[in-house]
Amino acid sequence: MKKIDVCPTPELLHLYRLTGKIVVVVDIFRATSCMTTAFAHGVAKIIPVAQLDECRALQKQGLIAAAERDARKAEGFDLDNSPFSYMNPELIGQTIAVTTTNGTLAITKSIEADQVLIGSFLNKKTIVDYLHFMPNDVLIVCAGWKGKINLEDMLFAGAVVCSLKNDFFVEDDSALSALMIYEAAKFNMIKFIANSSHVRRLHGLGLIRDIEFCLREDVYDVLPVLENGILVKMKTVK
Repeated sequence: MKKIDVCPTPELLHLYRLTGKIVVVVDIFRATSCMTTAFAHGVAKIIPVAQLDECRALQKQGLIAAAERDARKAEGFDLDNSPFSYMNPELIGQTIAVTTTNGTLAITKSIEADQVLIGSFLNKKTIVDYLHFMPNDVLIVCAGWKGKINLEDMLFAGAVVCSLKNDFFVEDDSALSALMIYEAAKFNMIKFIANSSHVRRLHGLGLIRDIEFCLREDVYDVLPVLENGILVKMKTVK
């Protein structure tokens, strides 16, 4: 039986074997929600990098560059970390270099996996359907916040575990914990996470609309996948 597990933060990734597995990286607020939205609106490629200097170097080469630190747009870059910024028709067909506080770090740390996918509530069903089809064990890597666990990523991880629990063996307590969080929250996720640290942080920046949008389920039928260090939209979703 295939196995599914959850890594609550990239700081714990050294405890997990990645080879042979499909990794789903999730940063609900807001990196992976932005990436999903970007591909749904016609962006061609996203180059995820961990450091601002890497992103700046790609910007100097002529790429559009998006950078976020501490939930704010980093100075001197073209785009921020709001999904609404990626709905611009001018971005259709473009390649975008992206760095964020947590999400792109989680992606770059997961490259030893057989496949790295980008997950969000916005494309949850597409993710689940694909994982059902594939023979691999699955590890959901939560981006967290600066090495710490956050609630919204665990909530998404639990939603995926819930959808797959009849066909996958739920391996460890981190996956079971995520499942329990989702079961407690699924009927009103916004209320459940209202007092979470990152929601408070985004509220303080006036980003309530982003919170509500990133918790919408199954808006897009897209599956971003990492190929040779670059995210692209998977051409055929099973």
